[in-house]
Amino acid sequence: MTMVPGTVRPRRLRTTPALRRLVTETRLHPADLILPMFVKETLSEPAPLTSMPGVVQHTLDSLLEAANEAVDAGVGGLMLFGIPEHKDNEGSQADDPEGILNRALTLLRDNLGDETVIMADLCLDEFTSHGHCGVLDASGGVDNDATLSRYASMAVAQARAGAHVLGLSGMMDGQVAACREALDLEGFTDVVIMAYSAKYASAFFGPFREAVDSELQGDRKTYQQDPANGREAMRELDLDLAEGADVVMVKPGLPYLDVLAEVACESPVPVWAYQVSGEYAMIEFAAAAGAIDRERAIEESLIAFKRAGADAVLTYWATEVAQRLNSEQSGGAR
Repeated sequence: MTMVPGTVRPRRLRTTPALRRLVTETRLHPADLILPMFVKETLSEPAPLTSMPGVVQHTLDSLLEAANEAVDAGVGGLMLFGIPEHKDNEGSQADDPEGILNRALTLLRDNLGDETVIMADLCLDEFTSHGHCGVLDASGGVDNDATLSRYASMAVAQARAGAHVLGLSGMMDGQVAACREALDLEGFTDVVIMAYSAKYASAFFGPFREAVDSELQGDRKTYQQDPANGREAMRELDLDLAEGADVVMVKPGLPYLDVLAEVACESPVPVWAYQVSGEYAMIEFAAAAGAIDRERAIEESLIAFKRAGADAVLTYWATEVAQRLNSEQSGGAR
């Protein structure tokens, strides 16, 4: 059947690679990508993670080497997680200046200065012997207000260690206000607070538990959000903004693109998303099985975050993707 004159033909804009590139609505840039990194106190050499092929727990030396590689690729920032040798009920190593995370922050700040954005995970789960994101009360539940005191102390310690951005991932009520007050009282008014405003009690965090040697028994459903709830995320967003959050986060990513899109529409501050360990593992294992094209799947997943409204994405592929984008840009230059 012949189409009548004047028929709209969207395919006209897809006819050549150059034309498709010219009309692309959403683009990735290395500066949009943030690399999560794990540093473990007891290691003498990097330790590969079985559940996250290509990701390692770093020594301080290998952390610095990988950080320099990421910066050279133009990655926007580095998010650090620390795994201490000693864990206890209070997570005492979390705010110890000699704790592994704070030593790692100082190492990177001393070597990289302001060349990149150095970020710290501000949560207790890596440091507690019970694996929860806060301190426990007499009945074994997470004590919200007692935890805020620990977070405030961590915020000051991480700021002193050199972090530009603090990632408040614990999902305690009032955590942004508690950390902002503590930082301001100590003169750290320029340290940025990034709030995990919508962090869900997700099965997609599974491989992360290996990455931080988690001791968790049970779950985090009393403080992380119910995966069935969307409006609740907007309430959390409003509260974090009112308390002074400078950046907000949605985590996990692909299963919550609807939430990300709504947060991006409403937020007056930058919105980031975290492509979490389970999302990473699914693509890596599917690609290893020959089920999908690895590079295309990685790029498509990251484009989905950007299309939904994320200003930046935490991804374990940050350096690899940034290097590939640089290579493509260089190859396409005239």
